[in-house]
Amino acid sequence: MLKISVSEAEAVKKEDTFSLPVDLIRTVGIFMVVMLHASNEYYTAIYQPGVALDPVTASYWWTATVYKFFNLSCVPLFIMLSGALLLQPAKIDEPIKAFLKKRADRIGWAYGFWSVIYLAWGFFISDMPVTLDNVFQALMWGVFTGPWYHFWFLYLMTGLYLITPVLRVVVANKDHNIIRYLLILWFIGVAVMPLIELITGYALNAGVFIWSGCIGYFLLGEHLPKVRIRPAILYALLVIGFIWTVFSTWAMHFVFYSLEQYYFFFDYLSANVIITSVALFMILSRFKPDWPGRNHPHFRKFLRLVSKNTLAIYLLHVIILMSLQRGFFGVTLSLTVINPIIGVPLIAVVTFLITLGLVLIMKKIPVLKKLIG
Repeated sequence: MLKISVSEAEAVKKEDTFSLPVDLIRTVGIFMVVMLHASNEYYTAIYQPGVALDPVTASYWWTATVYKFFNLSCVPLFIMLSGALLLQPAKIDEPIKAFLKKRADRIGWAYGFWSVIYLAWGFFISDMPVTLDNVFQALMWGVFTGPWYHFWFLYLMTGLYLITPVLRVVVANKDHNIIRYLLILWFIGVAVMPLIELITGYALNAGVFIWSGCIGYFLLGEHLPKVRIRPAILYALLVIGFIWTVFSTWAMHFVFYSLEQYYFFFDYLSANVIITSVALFMILSRFKPDWPGRNHPHFRKFLRLVSKNTLAIYLLHVIILMSLQRGFFGVTLSLTVINPIIGVPLIAVVTFLITLGLVLIMKKIPVLKKLIG
């Protein structure tokens, strides 16, 4: 199980400390993010709801979509891990100002640096004229919504950081019934009620369940280590969640033809994704702290290296992925030219390794070390 002491949580920040399962969860999570975005190419560019596809194209789209199913837990993993690290009762005495300053230093510099990079990238790939008005509009759009699609996660984490001092007080109360009560309210509000609305067409007034968003995942990260569930049940939940997602998405496409709800079961807050994410987090959390053992020091070093650079990898990988898909590196790696059975994992691995390599090189430059995350 995932048991993180105060000293271990602080040690995560030190270069000479190898921490599992924290490093393992981070590494699995960031690779899932890259593979999720790699599989999105068919998901967003090839298939159009309501438009009939030839058998080959349809099979390709479904293959890429199945890969997407496997990786939907990536964001919940990161949120739960953050909750496990930040909501420890022992940290209740940390001053709010000191806590927020540490978080701002970590995310703020990275947000500013990569925002400029992606604004420039947007002008480059769109051939948009670099005029004062276009630059101003891009800057304003970037400030309020993020300069690129994956920046939404930084806004989400900022919101969770802002409420962390309050949640620490709740957790420090050590009344598990209160935590369970909040988690039940959250699950009903974000997962059960939308499902009822999908099935019946009737929706309860949204004001009833104000405890919403990804805050439940954050609390789950602190709470799940205290829960004991047999491994067989956890693996069964993984399988059930996967089958549920695949079958439901197929039904929405080909049985109900619900154009507005085609991707209902892809949402991070859908019941199927919550169940799958909780099961995967608990499975990964059961790995021993010294896994994979002293006989595999290189693999342990690799996990630690990735874990220390997940934020920079997350922010950079989209540029690398798009460059591969458009052939900017002299070779085109795209699902439009490669069978997705091979293409999705191949593109994900190549993108991941190139991104990691570039991040490590950038970290060698003192001025960039702090800026890239």
